[in-house]
Amino acid sequence: MMKIAIYPGSFDPITNGHIDLIHRASRLFDKVIIGITQNSKKASFLSIDDRINAANTALQDIDNIEILSFDTLLVDFANKQNAQVILRGLRAVSDFEYEFQLSGMNKHLNPNIETLFMTPAEQYANISSSLVREILSLGGDISAFVPKSVEKLLKDNL
Repeated sequence: MMKIAIYPGSFDPITNGHIDLIHRASRLFDKVIIGITQNSKKASFLSIDDRINAANTALQDIDNIEILSFDTLLVDFANKQNAQVILRGLRAVSDFEYEFQLSGMNKHLNPNIETLFMTPAEQYANISSSLVREILSLGGDISAFVPKSVEKLLKDNL
């Protein structure tokens, strides 16, 4: 049986921290599905199509990934994809409480799916999509936080 993991998120935009985690996860699983979702509680900077294209470009060197969008419950999407694991990134202790609650709820909704928490490499621990968007909006340099192709896409969308 293939070991399939889902790495869900808005990826608005995908950052070097996301990419680091995906590279590392791709060595642990037969397949990693990057599940890009629209968070109904917040407005997106990039469209779903732009986020999918940015992820495809940034991750083109990894063979065992698939990039999909979804607008259902995460556990339903994971079940449809035959995934056994949900990957979640933890940058700081402050992320843990929320992620722990999500993990418990997902486990309640589907006891067959496990959640695996991964921490970023140290140089990516402070990067978040929202901080990248804020720095960009204030005219700052985001080149250390996103791939060149994503930086160009973001600047084109200003």
